[in-house]
Amino acid sequence: MGRFARGGAMVGALILTASLALTGCGDNQKQPAFVSGGQPASVSAVEGAVSDPSPQPAAAPLRVSPADGADDRPVSTEIGATVPGGGKVSKVVLTAANGTTVEGRMRRDGSSWVPSTPLKYATRYTATVSGTGTDGQTHEGTSTFTTMAKPKSMIGSGLYMFDGKTYGVGMPVVAEFSPGIPKKDRAAVQKRMFVRTDPPQPGAWHWLYNGTQAYYRGPEYWKPGTEISVRLALAGIPLSNGRYGNVDRTATAKIGRAFEMKVDNASKKMTVYQNGTLIRTVPVSLGKKSTPSSSGTMVVMEKKESTVFDTRDEADPDNQYVTKIDFAQRITWGGEYIHAAPWSEGVQGRVNVSHGCVNVSMANGRWLFDRTLVGDPITVRGTTRRLVPGNGWTAWSMSWSEFVAGSALPVPKGGAGPAF
Repeated sequence: MGRFARGGAMVGALILTASLALTGCGDNQKQPAFVSGGQPASVSAVEGAVSDPSPQPAAAPLRVSPADGADDRPVSTEIGATVPGGGKVSKVVLTAANGTTVEGRMRRDGSSWVPSTPLKYATRYTATVSGTGTDGQTHEGTSTFTTMAKPKSMIGSGLYMFDGKTYGVGMPVVAEFSPGIPKKDRAAVQKRMFVRTDPPQPGAWHWLYNGTQAYYRGPEYWKPGTEISVRLALAGIPLSNGRYGNVDRTATAKIGRAFEMKVDNASKKMTVYQNGTLIRTVPVSLGKKSTPSSSGTMVVMEKKESTVFDTRDEADPDNQYVTKIDFAQRITWGGEYIHAAPWSEGVQGRVNVSHGCVNVSMANGRWLFDRTLVGDPITVRGTTRRLVPGNGWTAWSMSWSEFVAGSALPVPKGGAGPAF
């Protein structure tokens, strides 16, 4: 297997915040009016005038969060509100001190209103909220608060998805954090990681044990043609270790046709399927006994038409080499690839001789390289080594029940829908 450093800019990363329950809409009640010609029952016999009805009590103000006068609020702050006696918030207007209005959306569960972009540091904002109570009255409330100065200690983050790109059906949304997110902070961070799919498909997040990565996927591979929009709204989100999220990261990408590779160590063959139809069978040579290939479901992470594998830092002298490689497709961080290996063509389909990679012929290497996308899944079965979680984008190398068990928030049966 080869080694080379992970390259490319990370595209992505996140924020957190607390939020309160929100509530709904309604019109102001109108006072009774009389049409000329009618005599109301409440006319005074002495003065011949209409008596004033009992005045309606003023609607109690709703409570807005952050509280009026609050300062040092994170730029990830969401607007919460509670209607007295219960009800539903209908409108939130958030305005900066310079008069700029901040766009945002209410969470589907009504718990808070989320600004569409991070708030500015050290800036005063006024939130004006209205809603309708169960009594039918319109309630309003305002709060003016100030955000904190830009913090010095931030957490690095990344999003492995690029705007406008097309990916394979196995492409998970991959969020990365350095250092990892402490376990007690993961629920708050996860609440700020938004994914929308079109057509709608349920999904869930799963955290690696050390909090350095979180994957988002559905119970099954994405439908071909799906559009995925992601926002890791992490700018300014406070963590328990004194750090704050560094930036928001966003991407909108598309899922292409269904393309899947399955490798069986027993037969030493790869079967290739497109849109469910077997289109090619490819002889392979997997890792030899001392350097077995990983068994599990991986995805293509990057592609290089030509590269150099340099393993001179390996402890075992037998595994040290420098070799030019054609049609390399990375499937683990540990250095496993699908690639052309003309030196093993004579034993492909019969004997395992690689250092852990999936060796194919030059012709098959080119054929695969020309057809695959980053995010196309490859499943290897029957080797003595099991794929280690986090050694690549390993979101699919576990059952759905195992996957949702790694969520920091409860997951409805079948997966969660979008937050908005």
